[in-house]
Order: sequence, then structure tokens, then C-alpha cells
Amino acid sequence: MIKVWGRKTSSNVQALMWCIGELGLPFTRYDIGHKYGGNNTAEFLSMNPNGTVPVIKDGDSAPIWETGAILRYLANRYAKAPFWPEDFVARTHIDKWAEWSKINIALNFTAPIFWRVVRTAPQHQDQEEIAKAIYKLGNMLNIAEMQLEKHKFIAGDYFTLADIQFGHILYRYFDIKINRPMHPEIINYYDRLTERHAFREYVMVSYEELRII
Repeated sequence: MIKVWGRKTSSNVQALMWCIGELGLPFTRYDIGHKYGGNNTAEFLSMNPNGTVPVIKDGDSAPIWETGAILRYLANRYAKAPFWPEDFVARTHIDKWAEWSKINIALNFTAPIFWRVVRTAPQHQDQEEIAKAIYKLGNMLNIAEMQLEKHKFIAGDYFTLADIQFGHILYRYFDIKINRPMHPEIINYYDRLTERHAFREYVMVSYEELRII
């Protein structure tokens, strides 16, 4: 049984839970962080000194933190090809796109755009900075658009761990009120993701509790 510490409205927790759902793994999740608190207690900090979520324990394993490391752990232990191939070269190709997605997509969306639009009161929002952030993210999404013109998924023709890292921010990206650049292949890709039960269950989650009014 996998124990997960982290609130369901955390985008990083959503990526983790989506992966758990796709792999069909049994779990127990505890709401930690934001309005739920608990991430600054001695007990939690003994598991993750950063005080961030998610954290997991898999049976009697030591606590694991950092979303990318957790995802790779789950893939290495529980997943099979094509989601996470045994072949080193094929697996590295997927890991490359997963890492690219984390650094260039998730990090350029969550704080620069989502936090400024949803987690900042309207009267304090800097529309110029939001527009600059959307433009920067759009340039990164151009790379994904070109990849999706050739393949059904971000790392190739099959759903893989890379799609977890790339796709988990797309519900919020398409749901919030911003002027998005046109990326028709990403829209088609997102539509395919919404057909996946685990995506609907763990990623298409209301973020209203995060909104600053």
C-alpha cells in the first residue's frame, strides 16, 4: 500500500496521483499543505525537510520526495513498456521528454501564470507580466506542438511517463481565463487525455480553494 502525503489541489500531487491511477496501484492519501497545514510539523519534516508535497512511502520504504523522483520510482518498480520500457535507450528518450516537460512547461506555467491568475487577487494582478509569461510558455509549447504533429503522445506514439509530466498542467492551462496562443495539436492531445479515467479523476480537480478574490 502506497501512502501519499499531499492535498489533491497540488499540481505536483495531481501528477503523482495520475500516475498511481494509470498503474492501478492501491494507495491512501492524506491532505497536507495549503489550508490543510501539517507540512511544517516535526513529523512531516522528518520525512521531507523541505516541507513540500508530495511525499510517499511504499510499504516499509523510506520516504520519497520530489515529484520527478517519485514518478520514476513508481515507473521503475511497477510499470511496463511502453509506459516505461526496459530498454535503456527507449526509457531515456521518455525520461528526456519528462524532464523537459517539468522544467520548461510545468515550471513556466504554475508560478508565472497560474499563481498570478488564480492565486493573486485581481486588483494585484500584473497583466503585463502575465502576458510575458504566456508568451514564454507559448514558445515552449511550440516545441510540443511540433512533436505532436508527428506523434500521438509527447514522447512518441504511446502514452508514457512523459505524458504525466507534460499533460498534468493542461487542465488548468485550458480552464483559466487567459489569452492562449493557438496550438491545435496540443488541443487535440488534451482532448485525448480527458478520455483517460485517471486524468479525469486526479487532474481535472477544482482549484477554487486556491483562488484569491
